Amino acid sequence: MARLASRRGTGSLYGPAMSATPEVKTHAGVAMPAIVYGTAWKEARTAALVEQALAAGFRGVDTACQPKHYDEAGVGRGLAAAIARGVPREALYVQTKFTPIRGQDPKRVPYDPAAPLPEQVEQSVARSLSNLGVECLDGLLLHSPLPTMAATLAAWRAFEAAHGDGKVRQLGVSNCYHPEVLEALWEAARVKPAVLQNRFYADTGWDVALRAFCAERGVVYQSFWTLTANGAALESAPVRAAARAHGKTAEQVFYRALTQRGIVPLIGTTSEAHMREDLAIFGFTLGEAELAGVMGLVGG
Repeated sequence: MARLASRRGTGSLYGPAMSATPEVKTHAGVAMPAIVYGTAWKEARTAALVEQALAAGFRGVDTACQPKHYDEAGVGRGLAAAIARGVPREALYVQTKFTPIRGQDPKRVPYDPAAPLPEQVEQSVARSLSNLGVECLDGLLLHSPLPTMAATLAAWRAFEAAHGDGKVRQLGVSNCYHPEVLEALWEAARVKPAVLQNRFYADTGWDVALRAFCAERGVVYQSFWTLTANGAALESAPVRAAARAHGKTAEQVFYRALTQRGIVPLIGTTSEAHMREDLAIFGFTLGEAELAGVMGLVGG
């Protein structure tokens, strides 16, 4: 079954970490871990959970400058605690998002909603740098395309300015489900998108065309809702057979299949035990037939 409920893990917070997580590199030359810790909806537990995830062995963290769903400052506190305990900043991949006004809580907009769009981006980036306590963001994503391509490009030009100022190492976009939108952004961008982060589910056919576009251009595809939206796959015969063969859980097999195909899952568990299980997926490899069987469930 998909892990829909949290279970309390056991063991010391700063016990032995898992072995180093493999990295993937985008066309921009920026490396990120092959799995990333996601921080949406963690609320008051955000700082402690980020610290716990980093203690377990995660080295990538995803957040957003969107108080409606994320405590970005809490992520910053978790990062600071981990760094103070010896995790080097240069070993971490820190990624956040600019959320357009329609995705914000009107009572908690982290920038001036009356400002022109480029200024909103500039203010959001400044807030993110402050919240996270970093001098440079490893990744900055547009939380979703705007209603028109003209508006999307206006935001993207502000992203490019932040990149040019050394405030961010690479750019990307999230919740972009139409190939023609990503293609148009790619063609118009001076700094090309290096990350696409989407919900990974049947309603969009698991983004087969978008994933192919990304693979051809060195854009890393990140998935979210990876377990929650794919309960049928987790219960399927190919996943269960591979889990038995390798002595792993269905969730581990599913995550491993995705990472073997270059997909970077966002993992938002609040359980220390699950964090360690998820980090352990790199201790085994699916055979070609197993991999084809699992990936065939999600469009290949």
